[in-house]
Amino acid sequence: MSSPQPPHGEASEPHDPLEAVVPMIPLVLPLVGGALMFLLAFIAIYMA
Repeated sequence: MSSPQPPHGEASEPHDPLEAVVPMIPLVLPLVGGALMFLLAFIAIYMA
């Protein structure tokens, strides 16, 4: 007779969306920072 529940050793943890994003931070953070600096420099030159 099979049980509908998985055995105690194979309990799966709930998926954390934050854990999927954390490995991309070292790549995304400098790109967003560079784009923000370019945007602010463009605005400063346009306003001058």
